[in-house]
Amino acid sequence: MATRDEILRTIDEWLQPGNFQDYCPNGLQVEGRASVDSIVSGVTASRALIEAAIEQQADLILVHHGYFWKGEEQAIRGIKRQRIKQLLAHDLNMAAYHLPLDDHPDYGNNRQLAEVLGIRNPRPLGGLVWQGELAEPLPAGEFAQSIARALNREPLLVAAGDHPVRTVGWCTGGAQGYINLALEAGLDAYISGEISEPTAHTAREGGIHYYAAGHHATERYGVKALGAALAAEFGIRHQFIDCDNPA
Repeated sequence: MATRDEILRTIDEWLQPGNFQDYCPNGLQVEGRASVDSIVSGVTASRALIEAAIEQQADLILVHHGYFWKGEEQAIRGIKRQRIKQLLAHDLNMAAYHLPLDDHPDYGNNRQLAEVLGIRNPRPLGGLVWQGELAEPLPAGEFAQSIARALNREPLLVAAGDHPVRTVGWCTGGAQGYINLALEAGLDAYISGEISEPTAHTAREGGIHYYAAGHHATERYGVKALGAALAAEFGIRHQFIDCDNPA
């Protein structure tokens, strides 16, 4: 058994959320009971995840996508009301970490995605974008198949020539706009979660293979790693629950 505040202090020490200007508050967003014996982690604090956490008798929900985003309607009504009502009714804590969890060198989404995809020598390229290398060059289509096997989701491939993929840049989630950083670095390919209309033109005209591997699919691994690390640190239970999302 640990206290909620002990866990939150530890996360702050590890992730240093105060160093980020984010689109949402990082840390405890909905306060519940003071003691924590069980953590459920997931990508997004959806109603499905909350109901799964209640079923598992969790004390703390740990997510990457929480509430209170900039530009979001501030009134607590409708879907937001139903979610928060469930949390309060069950005295359940909910904490969210967005950019700090993308960026962390050990538990971050980018670092963890490299492990899942078998990318070697992962390191920051600039901003939130990382770079690394494959063990051996792969044709663009074969690398797409490798991503599909690892993430259990078929990526959208925009091929940009015949060159194989050896050097890779990536940033999880809605980071398609960072493709230019990978292009300027002369990398063979770039991976993000989402794609926008201009992304395909940039890839083709710049000669860089592009993979849209899914916002949810690319961001499952950071919060899972963080939850596991907290469980080991405090001797408490942790379960990652994947509420599927095709986006």
